[in-house]
Amino acid sequence: MKKKPTQDAYAKAGVNIDAGTEAVQRMKAHVRAARTKNMLADIGSFGGLFQLPQGVRQPVLVGSTDGVGTKLLIAGAMKRFHTVGQDLVNHCVNDILVQGATPLFFMDYFATGKLKPVVAEQIVKGLSIACRENGCALLGGETAEMPGMYQNDDFDLAGTIVGLVEKSVIIDGSKIKPGDVILGLPSTGLHTNGYSLARHIFFKQLKYKPESMVPELKCRAGDALLQVHRSYLPAIRPLLKRFTLKGLAHITGGGFIDNIPRILPEGCRADIKLHTWPVLPIFQFMQAKGKVEQTTMFRTFNMGIGMVIIVAAKDAAPVMQALRVQKETVYRLGEISKGKTGVRLL
Repeated sequence: MKKKPTQDAYAKAGVNIDAGTEAVQRMKAHVRAARTKNMLADIGSFGGLFQLPQGVRQPVLVGSTDGVGTKLLIAGAMKRFHTVGQDLVNHCVNDILVQGATPLFFMDYFATGKLKPVVAEQIVKGLSIACRENGCALLGGETAEMPGMYQNDDFDLAGTIVGLVEKSVIIDGSKIKPGDVILGLPSTGLHTNGYSLARHIFFKQLKYKPESMVPELKCRAGDALLQVHRSYLPAIRPLLKRFTLKGLAHITGGGFIDNIPRILPEGCRADIKLHTWPVLPIFQFMQAKGKVEQTTMFRTFNMGIGMVIIVAAKDAAPVMQALRVQKETVYRLGEISKGKTGVRLL
């Protein structure tokens, strides 16, 4: 009579090495699809190798690390995992774009209580899609199974991006002055911020489930909340070659109120005129149904504007025209005025 194979001690402790191996095999095709000519090592190496492109006289590397926040909980409830991978890459691309940098490579960190190879593959698929769309190499990452740290299907996702900018054209906001014009590019939804408040409104106050239809939004709650965080690289990159962009602000956590001042010099205030752009229905819905004050909305959510561009008054019309030629929607939000550094909603 044959003895049944015994489970090894590591598996008994909750870590499945075989699942890890399967996950890596599933990921390989997606990672290879996001290779660029500057990658020098294949997946599986201890470190990723990346050769800097030639032709930049004073290359400056720009790095950023971020996560997706509690949007992951909605992705888990909807069993839709590739979109959060796209969210993460695009968010990081936008964060370095505001300094004029274009992405070189991206690396991710995925940690879970119980590794499910299919879930890991879908997340990496999303990373790969966004990396390819942004011309960015998916250089590598880490997949960790940590029972005790995370419960069963719980997982976390974070990533690091490295980009490149010529030192002479770094955008730092230092040339912004009163009279400059503030433009805005629309968002696709919440992007990756404000989900703790959004989940409270949808699922605690209003008692919706992620799969519940929301008549006012004409879709399921989960679908509205999982709209992919867009990348502004395709819109901004052509402008960098033609115009002087004095400042760029990615409207993430902190909304208008906290993000725009990050690029303003002392003595410059951003005057934002309300009703100069259409606030997305999801924000109107949450403000009305959740009884949220306007100041809180503008400090928590992007309110329909994901990227702010500040240009000289003489460049405002040409920049707007260039964006429209690219089939991009753009709004004139207001002006820079003299005053205490901050944002004034008019």
